[in-house]
Amino acid sequence: MGEGRLDWASGRTWFRVEGELRADGPAPLVILHGGPGAAHDYLEPIAGLANTAGRPCVLYDQIGCGRSQHLPDAPTDFWTVELFRRELTALIEQLGIGARYHLLGQSWGGMLAMEHALEHPAGLRSLVLANSPASLDLWLSEANRLRALLPPDVQETLTRNEAAGTTDSEEYEQAVMVFYERHLCRVPFPEGLQRSFAQLGEDPTVYHTMNGPSEFHVIGTLKGWDITPRLPDVDVPALVISGEHDEATPTVVRPLVDALPDARWELIEGASHSTHLEQPERFLGIVETFLSAHD
Repeated sequence: MGEGRLDWASGRTWFRVEGELRADGPAPLVILHGGPGAAHDYLEPIAGLANTAGRPCVLYDQIGCGRSQHLPDAPTDFWTVELFRRELTALIEQLGIGARYHLLGQSWGGMLAMEHALEHPAGLRSLVLANSPASLDLWLSEANRLRALLPPDVQETLTRNEAAGTTDSEEYEQAVMVFYERHLCRVPFPEGLQRSFAQLGEDPTVYHTMNGPSEFHVIGTLKGWDITPRLPDVDVPALVISGEHDEATPTVVRPLVDALPDARWELIEGASHSTHLEQPERFLGIVETFLSAHD
């Protein structure tokens, strides 16, 4: 199908289908990016399953970022989990894949995938939850524990800029990058990840409104989000993936796995929050084996 646009009640959403959507082929995989507001670019390697496994993959930019409609002047209460749930449902309907599909969500995308699963759509076959939390309070606690292990000068730079309200400064961004190089991506940032960061820097509306200024402070509309008590109601199998050095530490991931009725957890050694970029062959092999078992 190639590229297309979804026009729905709240705006325009860009999407691209890799591979061929066929009723007699593998069920399509819809890929949900993180951020919120990070755009699809850094997840493009996952859509390589269209070539290696013949599995059609759907990439899209959630509204407010990337190639979808940007809405920098939308009110704060516009940016809600419900908005993105409605967008995902509308996309699945437009593509005509509602009878049979899988979801793969990375970071915030996994949070959104869990929210979608709890609507009990008839055609959802499975979830792949990569580097995702079930509780943002727990996520914050672990992010700040990892922050306390950074070099003292980096910690001082972070604290000083936060106190001064200069979290948009180059100095602060460089200090955050020290954290990212440990816990977000431990290999030189691939071009797709650089593109996602660049577009997020150009328009951080969604991230700033829903999350806040950085990984260490959730002060936006996602504050207090915790899906853990609702996870026992998820009625499809889930594959949970995280990295040894991930922001989504085992302390973050274990309650998610324990709460899901049917979950398998793969902890990938040597990787962090971008397991699909750091250990691509292992990541894609694990994912395709799981999806094939639940087509």
